Amino acid sequence: MRVLITGGAGFIGSHLAERCLAEKWEVSVIDDLSTGAFQNIRHLKGRAGFAYAVDSVFNVPLVAELVDSCDVVFHLAAAVGVRLIVDSPVRTIETNVRGTEVVLQAVAKKGRRVILASTSEVYGKSSRIPFCEDGDLILGASTRSRWGYACSKALDEFLAFAYHHEKGVPITIVRFFNTVGPRQTGCYGMVVPTFVRQALTNQPITVYGSGQQARCFGYVGDAVEALVRIARSPDLDGEVLNVGNDREISIHDLAEMVKMRTGSASEIVHLPYDQAYGPGFEDMHRRVPSLEKLEQMIGYRPRTSLEEIIDAVIADVRRDSQDHVFQRAVHA
Repeated sequence: MRVLITGGAGFIGSHLAERCLAEKWEVSVIDDLSTGAFQNIRHLKGRAGFAYAVDSVFNVPLVAELVDSCDVVFHLAAAVGVRLIVDSPVRTIETNVRGTEVVLQAVAKKGRRVILASTSEVYGKSSRIPFCEDGDLILGASTRSRWGYACSKALDEFLAFAYHHEKGVPITIVRFFNTVGPRQTGCYGMVVPTFVRQALTNQPITVYGSGQQARCFGYVGDAVEALVRIARSPDLDGEVLNVGNDREISIHDLAEMVKMRTGSASEIVHLPYDQAYGPGFEDMHRRVPSLEKLEQMIGYRPRTSLEEIIDAVIADVRRDSQDHVFQRAVHA
């Protein structure tokens, strides 16, 4: 199989590129490195069957050329992270909507299949737990930038289904729930790497709000396995699938777990949301996926425990810190 991964130098995209190469598939990556990093795919450079382009999905001729040379497109390029969403709402909406439009136009012309990455954010304020793929999407006010991100990803889904119904584009939509693992940066508000870095440096572990808001954290390796199985399953045309883990934990308890597993002396402190993201920020109390459809469709459930996930992130952050120390010593 020949695959194109947009956003392929990002956190999930780079792990997916590795996994596809392990399948002996040919892999092309496009990424503008706005939130991805070349170091995520540096070790793949020169591998047989791997090619990359440092460019934007807004580059219509290039995207058309790359789509022409592949069988399946994994469209992962998107704005990510609560911090980026709040600070750069224009970039967020334009990247998500325009980038998806370019990809869908290209695959429609060539008849290629696209696996579109969406997000659990589209469920918005829904209180029907667990979230099922056919459930209603309940978004907040348009004056809140948080919901602009959710709306842009929901629009991606509507646009994908429009291309599917009107132009016959084979599509499968994947809604990711809090995917975590090595290479994930905390720069854009990702909570687990942020907590781990704070704990390892004995800084205060900062929990926003009461800390009673609960989330489910899935391992990137499990998410990538699901993506590969989806790519192998042509009968998923026109389907939406949740991908994540359904073990729930409060953010305060997550901070306690990180503190314990790092052996940190850090204090856990609570900060109001408005100090982190400005006045009027809204958050959801719970976000839990139903994984019944995923298991039914591809015969897979996540295998990695939260403890194993946190240990993998701790090892990655420690390794990254050692690399930085080494680089400073080399250039001193």
